[in-house]
Amino acid sequence: MVVDVIMPKMGESITEGTILEWYKQPGETIGQDETLLEIGTDKVDSEIPSPAAGTVVEILADVNAVIEVGVVIARIDTDGNTPVKSRPKEETKDIEEDEVSLSQQNSLPSSKRGNTKQKSKKGESIFTPVVLKIATQENLSLSELDSIQGTGRNGRITKKDLHAYLGTRSPVPPTTTVKQELIKSTPTKIKSIPGKKEDIDHMRKLIAGHMRYSLDTSAHVYVMSEVDMTSIVDFVTENEKSFLEKEGLNLTYTPFIILATVQALKVFPEMNASLENGDTVIYHKQVNIGLAVSVDNGLMVPTLLQCDEKSLLGLCKDVNDIAVRTRSKKISPDELQGSTFTITNFGVFGATIGTPIINQPNVGILGTGAIKKQPVVVEREYTESIAIRSIMMLTLGFDHRLIDGAGGARFIQEVKNNLETMKLGGLL
Repeated sequence: MVVDVIMPKMGESITEGTILEWYKQPGETIGQDETLLEIGTDKVDSEIPSPAAGTVVEILADVNAVIEVGVVIARIDTDGNTPVKSRPKEETKDIEEDEVSLSQQNSLPSSKRGNTKQKSKKGESIFTPVVLKIATQENLSLSELDSIQGTGRNGRITKKDLHAYLGTRSPVPPTTTVKQELIKSTPTKIKSIPGKKEDIDHMRKLIAGHMRYSLDTSAHVYVMSEVDMTSIVDFVTENEKSFLEKEGLNLTYTPFIILATVQALKVFPEMNASLENGDTVIYHKQVNIGLAVSVDNGLMVPTLLQCDEKSLLGLCKDVNDIAVRTRSKKISPDELQGSTFTITNFGVFGATIGTPIINQPNVGILGTGAIKKQPVVVEREYTESIAIRSIMMLTLGFDHRLIDGAGGARFIQEVKNNLETMKLGGLL
């Protein structure tokens, strides 16, 4: 019996995936639940197990092909009676160039999205990345691109169509714009420096795209403040052993920071908001904290839902659970979205200060540095003394389109006060 392997649905909002790597080739045997391939979405990379044991007889999608959910991507023969089929190279190439859906274009920055629309026979707005790249290099306008007759599926423009058009295209009249003058004055050749070259991996491409999009979208502004974490450090030191024995979890500083941030977000709801289309503010009812987690080949930001309804103990359990599942690649794409504010802890790597990029569509991100002992002037009852205190630097990045400097300063001051005056008795 031949079993079809289909592109799985990785989350409610996921409609397609990219083939990253095949672990088996036609003719090779595979066991049930053994990893067959790895796919990537705009949220997460996942290893896909085989639905049955047998022999891989056909692979229908090549590496880097973008395939819609539900489409057959491979076939497995459980009896060993079906001949092995090899996939024609030209067919794979067509999929890579033509199978780019509207959801991919929606992930592009808004400044580029308007230049990627093409009406196909089915009414979809589609241009493939390779077509867009060539069109940009050749300075084709959207109207000129629309005028090309496509021979691809559903009338889409292929790479061959574009090259054929460029071969018959009349020379573009020269213009003297400021941009072109700047380009002329910039050296077009850069001397190649010897070194090792390798392709950037899928996760790094996603991170690069998201970060560039955020910088292009939000007006980033930063404020920083020192926080005296001595009370919390002492509390963790006193309770970490008993907490581990009782709960089976390590007691860390992150849940305390989340708790203080959630309390501040309740006071400043504009920091727990997002901007829609640049002119509509959405004030979120729930506080969903995106927590940046470092993984082997990049960074992922899973979401802790409804943090405004959780105790410190609940936050401890959630932080541990989501960090473990993220690093073991067991996090789902749906858990990587829906945040209303983000916290990133670069202090675990020894960094004191950082300027993190806002995680869209949030309007704020809090960065926490390493906690270090420092001599500090302490004022008590009109007297001053120098004491050794555990100090942490907080960095707040916020979107100046919605939050002014005064608002950002008041918010980070609220977080600071919450941490320094937190009533620790009975929290656990």
